[in-house]
Amino acid sequence: MLYPKWLKKGDLIGIPAPSAGIREEKLAKFDLSIENVKKEGYRVRETASVRSGLIASASGEVRGREFMELIEDDEVKMIWCAAGGEFLIDMLPYLDEEKIKANPKWIQGYSDPTSILFSVTTGLDIATIYGCNGGGFGMAELHPSLKENLELWKGQLSEQTSYDLFEGEWSEPKNLEPEEPEFGNPKGEKPETEKPEDESDGYYLTNPVEWKTPNGPVSVSGRLIGGCMDCLLDLIGTPQDHTKEFVSRYKEDGFIWYFDVYSMTAESVYRTLLHMKRAGWLENVKGVIFGRVTFPQTFADMTYEEAALKALGRDIPLIMEADVGHVSPRMTFVNGCMAHVEAADGKGRIRYEWRE
Repeated sequence: MLYPKWLKKGDLIGIPAPSAGIREEKLAKFDLSIENVKKEGYRVRETASVRSGLIASASGEVRGREFMELIEDDEVKMIWCAAGGEFLIDMLPYLDEEKIKANPKWIQGYSDPTSILFSVTTGLDIATIYGCNGGGFGMAELHPSLKENLELWKGQLSEQTSYDLFEGEWSEPKNLEPEEPEFGNPKGEKPETEKPEDESDGYYLTNPVEWKTPNGPVSVSGRLIGGCMDCLLDLIGTPQDHTKEFVSRYKEDGFIWYFDVYSMTAESVYRTLLHMKRAGWLENVKGVIFGRVTFPQTFADMTYEEAALKALGRDIPLIMEADVGHVSPRMTFVNGCMAHVEAADGKGRIRYEWRE
């Protein structure tokens, strides 16, 4: 496993928009995030499509070209994805894996950027960072999770512990009739209680964090791998699916899979886990971590814990509602890195070991 060079003051961070562009109502938060990064001593360069405001910032070909220009620019030391979205997958054919391998640098993002991070780590053995997108540092006083993210960039983060509160003001799980979801609303209904529009004061923290361990206390080591499950599903069987070779290559280390579920129903999570098992993805698994689900939904009164247990059984160490994913605050997970994860009594901890 190759770990790109850690950042130092004066380094240039390139920001592409491989999925959506930054919408007008999000520009103030995005600009504040960039200013906070500059205060850390970094320089920033955006590609032309970042501020397009479109759900697909540009055509797949243009997004791929802009991303590769940052990869091939020796001055750029890290690539930080501007935003999530829906359509990153249509720019993947325009990425040149050989050039990425020849120019390894940190790539960070979450949600839709999963498709890039996951394929780079599993296919090229380059570690990637599952952390906030370009607007993520857009608050006056950074939450400890964000300060930890910045420490990781410098190579100074070896341990993270679960946080006290999370943004919990979301709707209760929806019981859906099979015909209810519509193409125009693929992410499901919006929460009944939404976060304030102005997020510059920080996260809207309301609920106590509790890492749930349905199979008992967890203490497990392995290589971290995963991302947004909604996106991982779309990679299975594609040219960017290098997972079987990856899990075979590092079988002696084993794997800790983490899954960030955005809007999949519990039943879809169950089917996806079975799909992954049958595709050979979950060979040599040591443990599984699920983050908090943003828009929980079910057709058959199934919970996400029931879905995981039904697919994985009682023998695999399992953590539910951990600090990873769309519901803030989130830990910074490093794909490909050796990690030791512990969870018990509602609390959790992760320690990194930078083993090649």
